[in-house]
Amino acid sequence: MQHLSDLNAFTAILPRATRVQTASGQMITLRVARKRDYDAVDRLLSQSYPKMLAADYAPSVLALAMPKIARANMRLLRSGRYFLAESEGGQLLGAGGYSIEAPGGRKSIPGTAHIRHVVAHHAHQGRGIGRALLRHTLDQAAQEGITRFDCLSTLNAEGFYQAIGFRRVGAVELPLAPGIRFPAVQMQL
Repeated sequence: MQHLSDLNAFTAILPRATRVQTASGQMITLRVARKRDYDAVDRLLSQSYPKMLAADYAPSVLALAMPKIARANMRLLRSGRYFLAESEGGQLLGAGGYSIEAPGGRKSIPGTAHIRHVVAHHAHQGRGIGRALLRHTLDQAAQEGITRFDCLSTLNAEGFYQAIGFRRVGAVELPLAPGIRFPAVQMQL
């Protein structure tokens, strides 16, 4: 269990914002998410996930899963380990991060971080925003001493993670609530 003083110390060493150029040449700002970003992240997830996932998931699965997975997680936003990608004008283009705690009550392994809710706005996909966010996430976790990464990928994002170097462990079904199971792919780096 991490102490609040450890979390504050970790959060304090992160740079306020980092400007990076995406693979498509766009300049974006990566910054640590804050509690006040909840509504914007919630909108990003609820608008982008249904559009991104529609090709790989049945409408019935999405109807049950979206209320569970397309929501901002306040614990992640307050952790200092969740990041936002913004345009030069301040538009939210993507979000993503990691946790030390395994999602869904799974067992945590020391030295392992769990990649969480990486998403690029559906209108800005394919421009390198997700890749920039994930690379930033991996770099920040490595500074914390993380040497292994675990990811529960949606079916449509498996190729994205493989392009970064993650390897497929196997197909999984995530229990979101009684009677709601969400197909995913467990991946590791």
